[in-house]
Amino acid sequence: MPEVIKVEQSRQKSFTLQIPLVYEPVGMFDAAPDFMQAQTLEELYNRIHTCTKCPLGSTRTNFVFGAGNPHAEIVFIGEAPGADEDLQGEPFVGRAGQLLTKILASINLSREEVYICNILKCRPPNNRKPLPSEVEQCQPYLYMQLKLINPPFIVALGLTAAETLLRRKLRMAEARGRWYDFYGARMLVTYHPAALLRNPELKRDTWDDVRMLRKAYDEYRQSGRLPEPTVS
Repeated sequence: MPEVIKVEQSRQKSFTLQIPLVYEPVGMFDAAPDFMQAQTLEELYNRIHTCTKCPLGSTRTNFVFGAGNPHAEIVFIGEAPGADEDLQGEPFVGRAGQLLTKILASINLSREEVYICNILKCRPPNNRKPLPSEVEQCQPYLYMQLKLINPPFIVALGLTAAETLLRRKLRMAEARGRWYDFYGARMLVTYHPAALLRNPELKRDTWDDVRMLRKAYDEYRQSGRLPEPTVS
C-alpha cells in the first residue's frame, strides 16, 4: 500500500459520516463483499488493490488507492488517475497534483494533513472520462474509504467527481463555491487543478473556493459546527 502519513488531529465534537455502502445483495443468502469488512484503510487496500471487476483492471500499471492522513478532516476527490499517477501508484503527482499541493499550501494545509483520492482507482485509457460502468464498480470502494476516514469536509475536484458524489447533473459555474450536505459532511465543489492549467483565469474562483473552505474549517475546529448547506 502507498505510504500513509499519520497526522494526529483532535476534533472538538464527535462527527460521524452517515454514508451508505453501495451494495445490493443478489439473493437472500448473498454475503456482503469481503472489502466491506475492512477496519482500516490499509486493510481495505489489501482487499481491493487486485480488483479486475472492470476492464481497467487489466490495463492499469498501478492501482491508485489514495494518500494522506487516514484520519483527515478534509478529503479531496478527483476523477481518475492520469499517466503519472498510474506509473507511480499515487494520486495527484503530475502537473495537476503539483498545482494542488500549491493550492493547499496557499491555505496553510499540506498533503500530509488531508487525504487525496479519486472516484476511479485505475487510469482510463488516454485519460478519457470514466464510463458509468467503471464508476459503478469503483464507487463502493470510495464510499468505504470515506466511511473509514470519516471526514467532516469533502472537496470535489471537477464536475465528474461532483456529479458522481451528488448524483445529479451540474454546471460548474453554478455548483462551485457552495456547500452541499453529503451524508452529514459538507461538500465543496471547485475546479480540478488540470482545468486551471488549461485556463489560468479559473484560479481566481478556485482561490475564493479554498479560502471559503479554510474559513469554514477553522470555525469547525473552534466550535465543532459545520457550515449550513447552501444547496439542498
